[in-house]
Amino acid sequence: MLIITFTLVFSSSLSMYSQIKNYRQELANQVIMLAELISHNAGFYLKTMKSDEANMRLKTLEAAEIIQNVVVYEGTPSPDGSQPIRFAEFTPSGNVPIIPPPSIFNNIRQARFDEDSIDVTLPIRESGGTVGYVYVKASAASFNEMVGNAIFLNLSVMLVMLVVGLILTLRLQRFITEPIENLADFLQSTSRKRDYSARAENTRIKELNILSKAVNITLGRIQETIQKQEIAEEQHRELNTRLEEMVNQRTLALKDANQELIQTLEKLHQFQRQIVQNEKMASLGDMVAGVAHEVNTPIGLGVTASTMMLDRIDTIQEQFENKTLKASTMAKFLSESQENLNIIYRNLNRAAELISSFKQVAVDQTSENSRAVCMSQLINEILLSLRPRLKKVHHQIDVDIDPTLTVNTKAGPINQIIINLIMNSIIHGFEDIESGQIEISAQMMSANKLKMIYRDNGKGIPDDIRKRIFDPFVTTKRGQGGSGLGMHLVYNLVTQALNGTISLSSEEGHGVEFVIVFPVAGSKSRETLNLHQ
Repeated sequence: MLIITFTLVFSSSLSMYSQIKNYRQELANQVIMLAELISHNAGFYLKTMKSDEANMRLKTLEAAEIIQNVVVYEGTPSPDGSQPIRFAEFTPSGNVPIIPPPSIFNNIRQARFDEDSIDVTLPIRESGGTVGYVYVKASAASFNEMVGNAIFLNLSVMLVMLVVGLILTLRLQRFITEPIENLADFLQSTSRKRDYSARAENTRIKELNILSKAVNITLGRIQETIQKQEIAEEQHRELNTRLEEMVNQRTLALKDANQELIQTLEKLHQFQRQIVQNEKMASLGDMVAGVAHEVNTPIGLGVTASTMMLDRIDTIQEQFENKTLKASTMAKFLSESQENLNIIYRNLNRAAELISSFKQVAVDQTSENSRAVCMSQLINEILLSLRPRLKKVHHQIDVDIDPTLTVNTKAGPINQIIINLIMNSIIHGFEDIESGQIEISAQMMSANKLKMIYRDNGKGIPDDIRKRIFDPFVTTKRGQGGSGLGMHLVYNLVTQALNGTISLSSEEGHGVEFVIVFPVAGSKSRETLNLHQ
C-alpha cells in the first residue's frame, strides 16, 4: 500500500504539474499574441491619430473576453527617470481602469502572472526603432478553472486507485497469511512434542512449498543428528577411561600454543610501535612538502623582483655610458629600485619566518627533551607549519592562551598531539562541512599542572566509536587512507611522554572536546602569579 500510495502521489503530482505548466504556457502565448496584434496596430495609431480616436479604435477589443485593460504608451523611458506618456487605453465595461506601475517597462515580452490575472508589455516598433509600448492585462480565470478541474480529476482518480489497491491488498494478504499460519502452527506443535519425524504439507503457494520443503529437510537432518548424537554418547562413555591421557596431551599442546601466542603478541607490539613511528615520520614528511611549497612562493617573487632590478640597472648603465641618461629616468629607476628592494625584503623575510617556524616544529617533533616553551608561540608555530593544509579549507582556528604563559615541558609530544587533533577535525569532524570552528585554550590548574582544552563544532563521534576511540586501528576511514593510529598515538603521547591524562566528551552532531592535563615545571604567567598570591 505504501508503494502504491507513493506511486500514485508521484504520478498524479507529475501529471498535475505538467498540465498546469501547459495551461500556463497556453494562456501566456494567447496574451502575448493579442499584445503583438495590438502593438502592430498601435504604431499606426501613434502616427495618424489623436488620443480620442485611438481610444475609439481600441474599443474593438470588446470581442476579446479575457482582456481586462490595455494601455498604449508613447515614447520610451529616458535616463533622467521620465516615463512614457499614456496615449490611449481600453477598459471593458464593468472593469475599473488601472494605472500600471513603472516596473512594467523592466521585463519586456515576459508574461507576468498574478493571482487572477496576467499582464505583458511589448514595444511598438516603427522604422527599426521603439516609439512606444503596449501594456495588456488579461483575466486568468480560465486558467484557474482548468487548474481546479485538473486537480479534482487527479485526486478523484488517485482516491479510486487507492481503494482498489486496498481491496486487492486485503485479498492478497488473506491468500498468503493463511498457509503461513498453518506452517507456523505445525512448527510450534513439532517443537512442543519433539516429534522430528513429522513433515509439513504442501500449500497452494509456490514459495511456501519451497519453505515447507526446506523445513522438512531441516527436520530430517535434526532427526539424523539426534541419532548420531546417541551414537556419539555411546562412544563418549567408552572414551572416559582414556580421558586423563587426552587431557594431559591437550594441556601440553595448550602450553605450546600459549608460548607461540606470547611470541606473536610481542611481534605485534613491535610492529605497532614501528607503525606509530612511521605515522609520526609521515606527518613530518607531509609538513616538509607543504612548507617547501609555501616557501617557494616568496622566494620566486624575490627572484623575479631581483631580475627586474638587474634589467633596470643594465638600462641605466647603458644610458649613462651613452650620456643619454635623464633625470626623470633616474628618478623612475630609484623609485622602481626601492619598490623592488621592498618586495625582495618582504618575501625573503616571510620565507625566513616560515623556515624558522618549520625548523622549530621539526626539532620538537623529533626531540623528547624538555625545554622552556611559550604555549601561545608553540601553538602559533604549529598552525604556521600546517598553513599549506589549512589554506585548502575554510575552517577557523581560535587560540585562547595567555601570551606570557611559559612552562618547562616536552614540546615534541605537544606538537604531535595538536597536529593529530587538528587533522582529525579536518578529515573526520568537518567532513561535508564547509566552514568549521576549532578552539584551543590552555591555562594553569595549579603551580605544576597545565590544562589544555581542544574543541571543534564538527559532526562529533558516534557512540560505538567513542568508547574505543583511543584503541589502535580504530577508524571510520577504513580503506580510504585512515590508519586508525592517530588517536592511539595521541593517547600514548599524553599518558607516556607527558605523564598526563586525556578525557573526551562528544555527542554525535555536536562536536568534540578533549581535556588534556599534564605536569609541567617552571611555569611563568599572569595566571601563575595570581595562583601564588
